[in-house]
Amino acid sequence: MALGLTAANYRAAAAGGANEKIIVGCIGVGGQGMDRLRGFLRHEDVSIAAVCDVDSSHLDKALTEAEKRQGTKAKGFHDFRELLEMNEIDAVTVVTPDHWHALPFIAACEAGKDVFVEKPLCHNIREGRAMVQAAETYRRITQLGTHIHNETPNYRRVVELVQSGSLGTINRVHCWKTSNTRGLGHPADCDPPKELDYNFWLGPAPIRPYNPNRSHFHFRYFWDYSGGMFIDFWCHITDVVFWALDLGAPKSVSAVGGRFFVDDNTETPDAMDLLYEYPDLILAWTVHPDGAPGYKHMGSIGAVFEGAKATLVANYSKHEIYVNGKKEEEFSRPEKTIPDSPGHIREFLDSVKSRVKTTCNIEYAYRLTKPGLLGNIAYRTGERIYWDDQKERILDNSKANRLVSRKYRRPWRLA
Repeated sequence: MALGLTAANYRAAAAGGANEKIIVGCIGVGGQGMDRLRGFLRHEDVSIAAVCDVDSSHLDKALTEAEKRQGTKAKGFHDFRELLEMNEIDAVTVVTPDHWHALPFIAACEAGKDVFVEKPLCHNIREGRAMVQAAETYRRITQLGTHIHNETPNYRRVVELVQSGSLGTINRVHCWKTSNTRGLGHPADCDPPKELDYNFWLGPAPIRPYNPNRSHFHFRYFWDYSGGMFIDFWCHITDVVFWALDLGAPKSVSAVGGRFFVDDNTETPDAMDLLYEYPDLILAWTVHPDGAPGYKHMGSIGAVFEGAKATLVANYSKHEIYVNGKKEEEFSRPEKTIPDSPGHIREFLDSVKSRVKTTCNIEYAYRLTKPGLLGNIAYRTGERIYWDDQKERILDNSKANRLVSRKYRRPWRLA
């Protein structure tokens, strides 16, 4: 399955409307959102017309930054729906907590805006399906913010090696991410800071007392809003595997783990091992302070492709090949067939102009994200789950199926 732009399409995308300004609105401008705002403004054909955040301190900082960098003021909004009413906006970034990705994404598609959405794509599987349907219905250009896909050539070279067959048949892949051992403490529940509209921040999630560990960056360690370090890094690391092997949904998933190293009031595990069953392939995933055994020299993340002829281990920036346990420096390389990327944000901007799909478009993003969400369901239920991808349901397990979606808190609803 082709992932996206060919070399010819890259050239067409870059040529189409090269001097036309793309008017962008930024929804969510905290730490990562500010980084994306700066990234978009590095491109001369971008103008930030509006920013939106439910934290007024984030909003004020982003408005100041946008004016400093582009010389013109952007409008500030508390409610993303008001930003989307601006007809002049061509595209938006959605860089909110994970439980707030789906609704702004869908609303942006309905408003005729193209969407750059941060990873992980969604909080649950039903949201991901609704996002795909919205983008298809309204014919929007989309991009998942999994920038490792496009920021270095390393993944491209790994994909070419795997697909060349020179490693032999691959029947096992092992991915890993090192986890934290330092906890966040046990702060008491308290009133939210005055600059944060906590009720709006919760949005479709259940009402909970405000706690300093539950919002902003640390939200990812609570099931109401995300799925822990595992889902936070799933797309970055597993991307190269799905790309190289053209994977879809697994037949079954099992997971074990727990909270062994961290003492705090968060919820998601600090150690997990998962097994994904595919036809003729096992995909293993490890979250642990030490990562996967035997590959500490590769750092905090990585993926190992075990082939019949050779083994390849890759992290974000480099890869190594081993034959019979010995590192091979002179391993034969296939011809380069995957074109270099113009950069993750640049690819999205070029596609906004050309209407050629990006390589990390919503369909690929959902196909990539879904197995990660299934992994967390297997962990939370403590059971091996069997997945019917055609019907998008877990077989013979009502407890697990309840986690495929969730009930939204009023007045929010997923159409």
